[in-house]
Amino acid sequence: MADVDLLIIGAGPAGLFATYYAGMRGLRVALVDSLDHLGGQVAALYPEKHVYDVAGFPAVRGRDLVAGLTRQALGADPQIVLGEECSSLEDRPDGSIRVRTTAGTAFDCGAVLITAGIGRFTPRALPAVDAYRGDGIHRLVRVAEEYAEHDVVIVGGGDSAVDWANMLAETARSVTIVHRRAGFTAHEASVAQLHASRARVVMESELAEVHGRDAIERVVIRHAKTGDAHEVPASVVIPALGHIASLGPLADWGLTIVGRQIAVGTDMSTGRARVFAAGDITDYPGKVRLMAVGFGEAATAVNNIAAMLRPGEDVFPGHSSELARPLVAGAGV
Repeated sequence: MADVDLLIIGAGPAGLFATYYAGMRGLRVALVDSLDHLGGQVAALYPEKHVYDVAGFPAVRGRDLVAGLTRQALGADPQIVLGEECSSLEDRPDGSIRVRTTAGTAFDCGAVLITAGIGRFTPRALPAVDAYRGDGIHRLVRVAEEYAEHDVVIVGGGDSAVDWANMLAETARSVTIVHRRAGFTAHEASVAQLHASRARVVMESELAEVHGRDAIERVVIRHAKTGDAHEVPASVVIPALGHIASLGPLADWGLTIVGRQIAVGTDMSTGRARVFAAGDITDYPGKVRLMAVGFGEAATAVNNIAAMLRPGEDVFPGHSSELARPLVAGAGV
């Protein structure tokens, strides 16, 4: 049983920044995510893509942004639990909240902050990949240099698939991108770059089979209309068919749900006592879904939570420049 001031659900950019800010306010914090890594959608879907809407960075690669946010968050000395989904929430007699995960981990906390982005997101099914039990299925793309000795097959036609094909075409031994339709849905400039690269583009086709005992050795690609099939050497398969988003257990927590978002007030409160939300998962009139907005919402939520938990404290904590020492892991080393 963990006893903390604040439980943050969702370890994407907003959750990581909220963790840091909670540390600034002197709160004991726990951070939970159903994924097995920090960084949320940024780390899972576009780690090598540049982000352009973060203040102070004209362009920052997703992976680098997550690394900076992680270093910042670790300065709060949070308890981090990954690979577990928060499943139940109950009000306790003393006014605190108890949250349990699907793995049985329990948290007693003064408040909860939901920063779960689009909520639970699971990869779309791809039978040939889902049935394979050996090594070589990469649902998360690694550093490009790690693919130098690999024959990579990417399945999908959206921005993630095309961006990864463009990135890996420069480093992998070979890249084949397979899409079941006649045209890509990715950005036109990215598609043009793909066709100009050395990647092999196979349209109107599907990945039918994955072969290899302990690791992938080859795949079978079948034309969707003619049924003609051919083998392609492969050691890595990257399924990039998108994800299915849902709120999961959060939908049963008595919150006001608008579409797939949680309605909040100006202080990021949800209407359920001691439960707040910030980032893409929130909804209110005039909401703009930008990462920069999520950072501001996270700070607003944490400051209001701190004042709620400690009657007499101000919501506004003062300017960060007034701190004697930056609250960042490794600062001053």
